[in-house]
Amino acid sequence: MRLLRTLSGLTVIAVCLAGCGGNSGVGSASATPQFVEPAATSAAAAPEPSSVAPSLPAATSPSASASATPSATPSASAASALTATKKVKYVFPVKASNVDWHTTHSKYKATDIFADCGESVVATTSGVVLEVSLKDVYVKGSPDGPNNGGLSVSLLGDDGVRFYGSHLSKVQPGIKKGVRVKAGQLLGKVGHTGNANNVCHLHYGISPPCAKVGDWKVRRGVVWPYSYLASWRKGGSKSPVAEVAAWKRSHNCKA
Repeated sequence: MRLLRTLSGLTVIAVCLAGCGGNSGVGSASATPQFVEPAATSAAAAPEPSSVAPSLPAATSPSASASATPSATPSASAASALTATKKVKYVFPVKASNVDWHTTHSKYKATDIFADCGESVVATTSGVVLEVSLKDVYVKGSPDGPNNGGLSVSLLGDDGVRFYGSHLSKVQPGIKKGVRVKAGQLLGKVGHTGNANNVCHLHYGISPPCAKVGDWKVRRGVVWPYSYLASWRKGGSKSPVAEVAAWKRSHNCKA
């Protein structure tokens, strides 16, 4: 069955990658769902990735502060960021037994997670919903743009990272911008809206919350999700915070 699944998956992937990938055409800014500025989200959300210090020296951790010299004591914000990162729980974004995903993606860094239409799409981690698209207005053959995703949800996690899922068949009632959700909470259902080539799957992207209208090139994904998905699928907690922060520093939110 695994062999059949793999062969079938490869066929589906070949078809789907062409749809989820894209050229650099620009969609209409007026059709782009409005973002919630990170500063306006819940006070419980962590700072943006650029302010997180995942690789602080051991001497600066809160547990070591008692033996460290005063000059080695971390600032309150750094200690808070480190604590927040440690407490983040990650969940695989599709709740289904029959699921597969690819290591790469066409033309930009994202992943297509293949599952049957109607399977549950859940919050990767606790955080605040940044934007929701409730209507599929994609027109086949149109230039790449914010409408490619069809029905979609993006979430600003408590780790400061944005997680984006699209091609949904349904967005769960009550999921709207500004709403706080918990890791594993139902966001919607797998579908094939937007530019999905009629293949049931979840387009999944990881990025910093560059919350501006027309931000779809960043929102769709800027770091490879595969290794994180592999960890979360096994119950692990591999964090994308450091990689997302590094991308933001080097690209200044320009995809």
